[in-house]
Amino acid sequence: MKKNLLSTLLLLNSVVFFAQTKEEQLFKKIYNAALTNSQCYSWLDHLSNDIGSRLSGSEGAAKAVQYTKKQMETLGFDKVYLQEVMVPHWVRGEKETAYIQDDKTKIKVPICALGGSIATPKKGITAEVIEVHSLEELKTLGVDKIKGKIVFYNRPMDNGAIESFTAYSGAVDQRYGGAAEASKYGAIGTIVRSMNLRLDDYPHAGGQSYGNIPKEKYIPTAAISTNAAELLSKTLKSNPNLKFFFKQSCQQLEEALSYNVVGEIKGTEHPENIMVVGGHLDSWDLADGSHDDGAGVVQSMEVMNIFKNLNYKPKNTLRIVLFMNEENGTRGGKKYEELSLANKENHIFALESDEGGFTPRGFSLDCDDSNFSKITNWKGLFEPYLIHSFVKGHTGSDIEALTAGKIVKAGLKPDSQRYFDYHHAANDTFDAINKRELELGAGTMAAVVYMIDQNGIE
Repeated sequence: MKKNLLSTLLLLNSVVFFAQTKEEQLFKKIYNAALTNSQCYSWLDHLSNDIGSRLSGSEGAAKAVQYTKKQMETLGFDKVYLQEVMVPHWVRGEKETAYIQDDKTKIKVPICALGGSIATPKKGITAEVIEVHSLEELKTLGVDKIKGKIVFYNRPMDNGAIESFTAYSGAVDQRYGGAAEASKYGAIGTIVRSMNLRLDDYPHAGGQSYGNIPKEKYIPTAAISTNAAELLSKTLKSNPNLKFFFKQSCQQLEEALSYNVVGEIKGTEHPENIMVVGGHLDSWDLADGSHDDGAGVVQSMEVMNIFKNLNYKPKNTLRIVLFMNEENGTRGGKKYEELSLANKENHIFALESDEGGFTPRGFSLDCDDSNFSKITNWKGLFEPYLIHSFVKGHTGSDIEALTAGKIVKAGLKPDSQRYFDYHHAANDTFDAINKRELELGAGTMAAVVYMIDQNGIE
């Protein structure tokens, strides 16, 4: 009786398996390969713990290029090569110092210079502080109230926004353009509240731009931790005449030669059509950039590893591209597009992972309505893996420049609620990565690449 029951169950399982579509079967194989036979976690371990931070032009960035090229050469690509790209080379110098001077008390606070900032004078800057919450507020205050002071930008990211990247985009203008705007009103420096939803003691780096103001108008600018921003704001209310001191020794060096790392496997049916999958190899210098964007780099490499393990040969040409210099210039993405145009290449799909290694939830898509409808019709395949969000929106800074007659761009969307706890900060380290979440992201990327490869675009 038991033997007959076992035989019946095995038969039923076989019937269920064969009743599944080809896509459902492949999805199971993809996710199983991602969760049981992946290399992405060990790759990230080396990239983060043995190489470390990888700001463009740095020794770490150069080591990362060579390491990932070597690893990609083991994955069965038809070719692996480097694309030369000239990148900015900004260095932080000595650790920054800052304190609030309230009457006879000095309260030390954590800051970090923003990328591209100039240094303060060697002895630092001490001045009164004026707190603002927007660039527009500078116009209201005018030169008389700003000249000779340090402007303190203190607009928090919106905690009421469910989508954390919406909160980020609503506050980041003060980091990116705050120094240039304050300089126009005679400010001698700026301090910017870190782009972070929680209160902690980590200042968050990030790029800033002086725009088109003359170099003699450049002023030093730094990020201050959210806890320290709260303290500075509170102390200003009780003593509007307090002074703030900060010192930093960063500098902009000559541009440096660096590289995009590219692995390519020719399509078996349509080699002229190219699908790109990538992340950015550079990171900010305060930590090893495990979430931003070491995770995206190794997930992109893992897509090829999954296909290799499944012996899947794509119909269209697949390129894994590890872009250099997303953080302070996007030179890698622009160079890739420049070479693509020169070679008259036809890209049909581009996928970027640059929102951290957290649990995947779906994709943001940049495409026309017909392709959006086509991809959202695949939801049923993804939902068993808890992938449910398919929305139109920003897909990735590196693939933003990429053009074609008809192209679909996609960005992996992980759960973003914790992302800005780590973004550009000293705690963006390997111990913040969950192995299973990282692997699920790689599997999700491989699944959508498979669907595009099998079904094409409209």
